[in-house]
Amino acid sequence: MKKLLSRRRYLAAMLPFFPAERRISAGLAPPDTSFALIEKQRGALRIMALSPAACRLGLAPGMMLADARAQVPELLGFPHEEEADRAVLTRLALACEIYTPLVAAAQPYALLLDCTGCFDAVGMDEAQLGEDLTRRLVRHGFQARTAWAATPDAALACAVYGQDNPHDLPVEALELGAEVHQALRRSGLMVLGDLACRPSAPLAARFGTALPMRLAALLEEQDRRLTPLRSVPPVRVERRFPEPLALVDTLLKVIADLAGEAEALLAERGEGGRRFEVLLFRTDGHVAQLAVDSALPLRDPAAIADLFGERIASLADPLDPGFGYDVIRLAVSHCEALEQEQSGFTEDKRVKDTLPLLNRLAVRFGADSIRLFHPRNAHLPEYAASFMPVGAPGSGPVPGTAASGRAEAAMDTWPEPECGEPPLRPLFLFDPPQRVQVMAQVPDGPPRRFQWRGKSYRISFYEGPERIAYPWWKHPEGSGPTRDYYRVEDEQGHRFWLFRHGLYERESDHPHWYIHGQFA
Repeated sequence: MKKLLSRRRYLAAMLPFFPAERRISAGLAPPDTSFALIEKQRGALRIMALSPAACRLGLAPGMMLADARAQVPELLGFPHEEEADRAVLTRLALACEIYTPLVAAAQPYALLLDCTGCFDAVGMDEAQLGEDLTRRLVRHGFQARTAWAATPDAALACAVYGQDNPHDLPVEALELGAEVHQALRRSGLMVLGDLACRPSAPLAARFGTALPMRLAALLEEQDRRLTPLRSVPPVRVERRFPEPLALVDTLLKVIADLAGEAEALLAERGEGGRRFEVLLFRTDGHVAQLAVDSALPLRDPAAIADLFGERIASLADPLDPGFGYDVIRLAVSHCEALEQEQSGFTEDKRVKDTLPLLNRLAVRFGADSIRLFHPRNAHLPEYAASFMPVGAPGSGPVPGTAASGRAEAAMDTWPEPECGEPPLRPLFLFDPPQRVQVMAQVPDGPPRRFQWRGKSYRISFYEGPERIAYPWWKHPEGSGPTRDYYRVEDEQGHRFWLFRHGLYERESDHPHWYIHGQFA
């Protein structure tokens, strides 16, 4: 096989004692003690992981707890908490974004970093970056073995088996099952280098088609790339400090500077940000994440900095810089088109944009706390509007903003009332409509008097009927009761919205009347 040239560089960090060291770091197990993490399988307790002290006594994962205690009677046992292990491993992977945004957690307990093109940004070469990652992991209480390679599979396998050259990896690195590994060894093929010079067709015919594919990945001939924990944001800027930053006031200034850099990148793309995220990498490895949302695309640095100021001020637990932040990153994870606008000469300067207010309220109280009515294409009044958060997909533009006029053609809009005419619908409806007793001159005529909540109302004026048919697709028989709506006004000037449910004689012999709302 011919080795393909690759400019990509992957760093793998294997954590051989991660489950046990995670418990020790959390204070859930004594250090320098022989203990095992156990799990019940098929009615028996099996060892899933061991502490470093237990491994030095000759024990190995996969043993039965009873057999292990026969060798080491003082062996302690704790439950294996796989979900807690995964959560901590994920946090470690996110902390590794200080080097590159392409980070993933791998089996069994390892970290994979695609560091291609990141060396100049972090100011380190391969050796320095690997040493720095090892120091950070040791600071958290985790031993690590690191390895570099041109493919993620090769890097991970070299880290697991402690090799520098993929050709020196044992055939067990193929991970094709004990039978295949045993057959390869019986054939005298002990390491991957023994397979490198052999044609792939006979290997596939003898051991299966998975072997050549896996072998190509381990020998750096096929790069499958890695899937990062988080997608790379469209716009990403960062600032690295030779001396850690520990003041919140200075932090906001840095965020404003980063927002200025992001503005230039967004302007080149003709876009604005809808979601902004700040990652604060502390010197001890802790990563704080702050995020703010905008109701409309935004790229004004001052407005973005103000939103993060509101976000920091509203935190239940204030930011703890510790010994300071050495890297601050601003990412725009959601972008939308934003056209450059020019104010007209006749623009009324007294009309203020509501977007900054809505954004500040959303950051302070949560995006779901700020909602707007949005029109829907439905005939029945109770379904003619939806209550959606500001800026949510399908919620339309924010009233009073410059984008509202541009978006009207692409969305359902409220009907414009005629000049001088009262509104066709009440602002709020009763849910469900309330039953009333109506007196009319003829059964299918307009109402003349009605009783509601123990009080009688004499109608002086009425308008209608406005007939609304029931949607045929909602009724099992293909049709439903028709509604005749009337806008009525009583002798005291109160205005109501009444409807008769069902057409007289055609749909019902005794149609009922309901009040659906009151006009202000």
